[in-house]
Amino acid sequence: MMIGGITRRLAMLVVATGVMGCQLMTPPVTSPAPPPSVPAPVPDPTPVVTPPSQASRDLAVYYGRLQNDLLAQGLMRGDGGGPDTPFTDTQLARNFVRIALFNEYRDDSDFRTPQATISKLRRWTSPIRMSVEFGNTVPLAQRDADLASVSAYAARLSRVTGVPIEITDSNPNFRVLFLGEDDRRAYGPRLRALIPNISDATVRTFVNLPRDQLCVVIGTFTPGRSSYTKAVAMIRAEHPSLMRSACIHEELAQGMGLANDSPQARPSIFNDDEEFALLTAHDELLLRMLYDPRLEAGMDPATAAPLARVIAREYLSPGQS
Repeated sequence: MMIGGITRRLAMLVVATGVMGCQLMTPPVTSPAPPPSVPAPVPDPTPVVTPPSQASRDLAVYYGRLQNDLLAQGLMRGDGGGPDTPFTDTQLARNFVRIALFNEYRDDSDFRTPQATISKLRRWTSPIRMSVEFGNTVPLAQRDADLASVSAYAARLSRVTGVPIEITDSNPNFRVLFLGEDDRRAYGPRLRALIPNISDATVRTFVNLPRDQLCVVIGTFTPGRSSYTKAVAMIRAEHPSLMRSACIHEELAQGMGLANDSPQARPSIFNDDEEFALLTAHDELLLRMLYDPRLEAGMDPATAAPLARVIAREYLSPGQS
């Protein structure tokens, strides 16, 4: 997300692979060889904690000040929206089309300058096995807090979308990584192992993430299809607690298929103004719409938009929750 050019959460990076986050895309691969199996890391009974570098400590100070500045401006709200943020069914449907049926980046971009492109509707059609993994520089107490946050939010996403989501280290297909600056810069080989057909540009973006990019999610799908089969979300360990929660909320929701942002969406975390830090009532409706059985993975905007208008009108009609 962007505030006056200062901060942003990188929207979903989407990678076409032989098997399957904020949107990088690489061209589909023709008849790819099956990717190698990547075993889930075995938890160490005595986790290693490595002191962070000075660069990581400097980032922690920067993000702490940034969070304080945003809060002082009345931003990063966690109330989900209220009487001051009304929206109509027409606005909800329009926001859905813009957020669920567009990508934030061109396939051939360097992922530094957003340029929205039309996409087909993408979502999960199989259960999600979500793992929560930590770099060595993440303190143990922070690991416990982040695991609890992801677990609670995953349960909420499952309730809203109807997609079964299990927190497990057994053959995960959605990894949530909490990495310090030192951990992330060394993560390239592991990322290539997790997503064998990932592009060099995507790996460079991940490893060399500039400080104005707060977090990122990468989703992968089978060429010619629109169902996600893998996702990797990365959240900076240097963030203060509310900023980490904001990244959890946005990146995991984008990893469900709401891949774009819209400046018109309000109240919403899918907006570069940082007004809201946590998933709103409006955003829950977007997720419900995305997984409504009347919509299907692979639908183009021309097909999905009329249905979205009907669904939005139904969701916001009197007596509907």
